[in-house]
Amino acid sequence: MALLRSIWNDLLYTLRVSNIVTRLMVVNFAVFLIANLALGLMLLTMGPVSGGEAFDTGLHWFCVPASPYRLLFQVWSPITYMFLHLSLLHLIGNLIFMHLFGTVISDLIGPRRVLPIYLLGGVVGALAFMVSAYVLPSVGEYALGASGAVMALAGAALLLAPDYRIRLLLLGDVKLKYIVLVLLIFDLIGIAGQYNSGGHAAHLGGFVLGISFIHAMRQGSDWAEPVNRLLDHLSKLLRRQSERRRRAAERSLTVVRGGRAPVDELSFQERLDAILDKIKASGLESLTPEEREFLYHASKK
Repeated sequence: MALLRSIWNDLLYTLRVSNIVTRLMVVNFAVFLIANLALGLMLLTMGPVSGGEAFDTGLHWFCVPASPYRLLFQVWSPITYMFLHLSLLHLIGNLIFMHLFGTVISDLIGPRRVLPIYLLGGVVGALAFMVSAYVLPSVGEYALGASGAVMALAGAALLLAPDYRIRLLLLGDVKLKYIVLVLLIFDLIGIAGQYNSGGHAAHLGGFVLGISFIHAMRQGSDWAEPVNRLLDHLSKLLRRQSERRRRAAERSLTVVRGGRAPVDELSFQERLDAILDKIKASGLESLTPEEREFLYHASKK
């Protein structure tokens, strides 16, 4: 447990101090580890067949479905699917291009546009996957992976700096536009060859979003602004909830240690939990007359 706690603390520290591109990479890698650890645990405890089936059932709730009807019951999946990988090679490929294209975007138009492009590209990629299920062959029931979101970063980087040179192993300096061109060719071949055609359609959907994002920005419309406002609002809500939980825990701790928190600030359940914790820590005889009376009335409900 100490090792896991240390790893978790290091992960949180990395997320706090890193730039947005590194954060995206860390989150994708962390989700990959969690998913594969869950798979391994299920296979060990439930057996290869039952464990695999149970894992697939749970996994599908976080993958984007091809069926619009299914989407009604998992509306979060167009977001969660773009952080989910099971294959190590799939993950490594996406992390490499995520770093490459994301860094170019961050340097040229600012880090606050990287995440909106990634998220919008992933969502558009999910829609493209769902549409492809009706017009293309070899489309699976579910899709997962960051490739559509990464291709959105590729499209944006292509318009921003097509001649940006990147040093590749064994190849030397290669212009960014040629790297993106190769990725697009692979996607077109995948669709034409009927191999994972739905996934490749998602890639192309994300790519179109990335190009459209930069084109709109040059026309004076910044699509990142509403996304960042929404993210900032959600972040504030989470901080408020965390602060309320912390204050509730502090009030409960005050009661357990014999202090007196204002009665009107504690809910019935909070007071009951605090008293039960006090009994567990110090015994029934440690209760005050007021606490005994509260516990008596609580037992009658």
